[in-house]
Amino acid sequence: MALTLTIPDDILAGIKLPRRQFDHQLTIEIAFTLYQRGLASMGTARRLAALDKWAFLDGLAERDIERHYGDQELDEDIRYARNCGQ
Repeated sequence: MALTLTIPDDILAGIKLPRRQFDHQLTIEIAFTLYQRGLASMGTARRLAALDKWAFLDGLAERDIERHYGDQELDEDIRYARNCGQ
């Protein structure tokens, strides 16, 4: 299922982005907001924003959004670190 969002022209005129960047940049901002509010996982938000892990983490830092980091993410990072040394 895909969703199309309609934003009235007068609202778009008030957004300080070049028109050619609207679709992509607004999608990114929605992704970060969904992640920040706990409505989307990092993986889901990254896919929506079409960003790799490092770009998404940079975006979190730029927006001062705290990373949701639990036991599962810690385990993944430990496994990754162990595999990098091999």
